[in-house]
Amino acid sequence: MLLVLNFATFVAAYPETFEVDSGCCAPNAALAKDFSAYYTAAWRLFHDPSQVYTHGLVDDGEEKILPQPEGYKYLPSFLLFASPLLFLPYQSALLAFDAFQFLLLPLIALLLYELTKERRLEVMIPALVAVLLVPLPLPAPQWTISISYYWQWAEGQSKVLDTFLLLSALYLARSRRPRLAGITLALAAFDPRFVLLAIPLFVTYSDNKTIKKSLTCSVLTFALVNAPLLYPATGLGFIEMVFTTGLPTPPYYYAFIPILALSALMLIHHEELGLAVRRFWPWASNQLASRLST
Repeated sequence: MLLVLNFATFVAAYPETFEVDSGCCAPNAALAKDFSAYYTAAWRLFHDPSQVYTHGLVDDGEEKILPQPEGYKYLPSFLLFASPLLFLPYQSALLAFDAFQFLLLPLIALLLYELTKERRLEVMIPALVAVLLVPLPLPAPQWTISISYYWQWAEGQSKVLDTFLLLSALYLARSRRPRLAGITLALAAFDPRFVLLAIPLFVTYSDNKTIKKSLTCSVLTFALVNAPLLYPATGLGFIEMVFTTGLPTPPYYYAFIPILALSALMLIHHEELGLAVRRFWPWASNQLASRLST
């Protein structure tokens, strides 16, 4: 039922993907969809990497998205997911990205079940409703039951993909597969805000024997998938973006999707979370002290 209701939101949002308007949060401005930033940055990565973080149209052969493509605000690692969409025209690519993420929702439901299955149904069901539907109604004329998912689909946003990667990393950590958990956590870090929120849970689902291996794999993977930042023009563009448009960006409606997923797990496992944090800090301090002494 939750997926049916979400699909109804998907259908309601579909016409908005063609519109050039103010979107969810920019009154009196005509903007391209958020997906335009991903599509354009992926093209530039292969053809004009110095312009990956340039906001607006660039006369370098890229597809002209009107009025101008939105600015790219993620780490380069996200372009691993966006690059295959370059085989499609822009509008088809946006729909394909939405459809791909919609197909991740049953897997997100399964991951939530696996992470909460020892709890009672009256605890698990509200968590599933919160994450798979985010029931915050959007009023007429586009009325839907979820303003978060409406703009997620309408803008071609990436928050469902990020939620899937974050929950996958937590599940793998809990399943004692530290290398895969660390790799997945690094892939989820294209928007670092949500990984920072997930780290206490990641520690909770790991143990002292596996956390070091997980974090080592995560750091190495993070460095590898973000290697384009070593190209001076790309790295400088990223730093400029962070301090001009990145840090001031507020959490929009679709940000509630990963936030609610992680918050629900924190609430459900709050006792284990507290114990894990108290267990981890002495271990981390000892590790740091041993590194500094060598």
